[in-house]
Amino acid sequence: MSARGLVHLVDRSPQVSGADMVAALVPPPQFDDATFETYRADPEHPSQQEAKDLLIAFSRGGAPAERGGLFRRAKKAPEMKPGVYLDGGFGVGKTHLLASIYHAMPARRKYFGSFIEYTALVGALGYQKTVELFRGADLLCIDEFELDDPGDTMVMTRLIGELVPTGTKLAATSNTPPNALGEGRFAAQDFLREIHAMASSFETIRIDGTDYRQRAIDGHAVVLTDDAYAQALTDASAVGTASDDDFSGLIRHLASVHPSRYIRLIEGLDTIGLRGVAELDDQSAALRFVAFVDRAYDAQIPVRATGEGLDGVFAPEMLAGGYRKKYLRAISRLNALTHS
Repeated sequence: MSARGLVHLVDRSPQVSGADMVAALVPPPQFDDATFETYRADPEHPSQQEAKDLLIAFSRGGAPAERGGLFRRAKKAPEMKPGVYLDGGFGVGKTHLLASIYHAMPARRKYFGSFIEYTALVGALGYQKTVELFRGADLLCIDEFELDDPGDTMVMTRLIGELVPTGTKLAATSNTPPNALGEGRFAAQDFLREIHAMASSFETIRIDGTDYRQRAIDGHAVVLTDDAYAQALTDASAVGTASDDDFSGLIRHLASVHPSRYIRLIEGLDTIGLRGVAELDDQSAALRFVAFVDRAYDAQIPVRATGEGLDGVFAPEMLAGGYRKKYLRAISRLNALTHS
């Protein structure tokens, strides 16, 4: 792949093998050096420090003892469950903490991936081979544990159910408490038993706070004029690799590429260019774009765009629906990428 120049994402049709997927199960580059020490807990939200303390203990293999007074014997805290589930809004540092667990736990075999990466791996290798691959693993980190269809619910519930008895520790993040997964998205009642069985494996840790990405950003996503956009891509492609695509064309192209391959779709890019951004009114297209944004954010690739502001790309009725938290997280990330 050229180290510099202009490319079009609609011309890319990446292929990813099962081996490639497994090799990619590590924290995103921006979290290569994430540690508990570099997680800055907001003193305005004590649950952040409390979560950090619990996760440090979890990474060391046990729960912390309760602090006693000078003449009191400290009580031993109850043993933690095999999994920890970080529940909180977007932008409170959940992925940072998840990566910190991954780096801190002295495990021989450990994996870190998004929910969609694990389900895609099952699709590529088959369920039984995936179980065999992970059996004996010390740690599985699952980022953004959000269930978009009943099939994913069953796959992940079965996988967790087979791994926990063999000693695998689990760490997951989500914007939704485990007992509420699936609410507002599909007929959750039909899968309530499976969802609750999955939840019983996790110690739920609530993390409150405000979106750190918005603390340093004033206003909305940056929108460029056509001339400013052209200049930005000219400058970016002179020193690296930039993509230039019509927004509607990219949205159509995403439908032809499995979300597990989006990371390869943007591989090697230093800047993403989107012309003619417009509001999305199709739920499936919007969710694919969310997955695309997640991969771009993981890779910390700046976005330059014309048309509508990317913070207004999701129709109001979408923001009022069951995927509201996904869309709001994507908006938060898009705002940050257009300012980077």
